[in-house]
Amino acid sequence: MSFLVPANRRTGDGKPPALIWIRSERRTDVAARERLLDAAMGADRFAKSSERLREGRKPALGLALAARFGGRLVGTLRLWPVVTASGHAALLLGPLAVDADARSLGIGAALMWQALHRARVLGHRAVILVGDAAYYNRFGFSAEKTGALRMPGPTDRERLLACELVPDALTGARGLIAPRPSRLSRLVKRAAAIGPVMGQAVPAAR
Repeated sequence: MSFLVPANRRTGDGKPPALIWIRSERRTDVAARERLLDAAMGADRFAKSSERLREGRKPALGLALAARFGGRLVGTLRLWPVVTASGHAALLLGPLAVDADARSLGIGAALMWQALHRARVLGHRAVILVGDAAYYNRFGFSAEKTGALRMPGPTDRERLLACELVPDALTGARGLIAPRPSRLSRLVKRAAAIGPVMGQAVPAAR
């Protein structure tokens, strides 16, 4: 996906409008992404409660986005699979960051709309984030369905917001928000619950 920077935001040098590309993140983006996040969020970004749901894990498939402008990475947004204590599956959105020199170009909003569109197309039901309602309301986020939810750490309850991609996807959601187990870990857990596979030796009873 790409979009044009409005001409009135250009310097008037007569060149055609520049393209800002929003695409899936690549391995070559990782170093620049980390530098951007450090600059945008500060050294304490790993202390945030949202990080407890991300550390050591990979984003949801197809939902790590990068924005590039002028040959460099200027925006990043990723979504992560989570589940509530009541069993409601969702995505955790964040962090969203845009380079300071590019914050007047609408990149943050473009990343948000693209992320929500992709999440809906991929069959996800809801998105949760921690952020300012004044900014995220425009994308359909509110605290209407998050009153009984809590993050794994101190969080301002008014900043815990959600957007339902499917109606009533978070109705009745409550309890601690936790990382959603991967498909592989679910299969391993299920296999362990079933017991030894055919042909596997079983210890003799004593």
